[in-house]
Amino acid sequence: QVQLVESGGGLVQPGGSLRLSCAASGRISVADPMGWYRQAPGKQRELVASISGGGNTNYADFVKGRFTISRDDAENTMYLQMNSLKPEDTAVYYCNRRSTFWPPRDFWGQGTQVTVSS
Repeated sequence: QVQLVESGGGLVQPGGSLRLSCAASGRISVADPMGWYRQAPGKQRELVASISGGGNTNYADFVKGRFTISRDDAENTMYLQMNSLKPEDTAVYYCNRRSTFWPPRDFWGQGTQVTVSS
């Protein structure tokens, strides 16, 4: 089993910044790919950014140039630095980790609320 705990969400004004963290514990590997997803009210959950075990990153078009995903495997933690936040970034943000142990499966955190409003 893998446990994921997000933190760092909150209320921020448009143009502001937040840094989300996702701490992992349990049966984890540095090879596990990870990602951040978000879900706004009435919308489907969508991928925000992902990072492979080797550190390769991928971003949704709507966050390119504003958000940065990173991982610190020594601390078993993944981060999402969010800059130039917009009201449309308001959502619950979830971290995801795909186990590379057999059988492969996805694990999710409980989510952290990000609200961008003046």
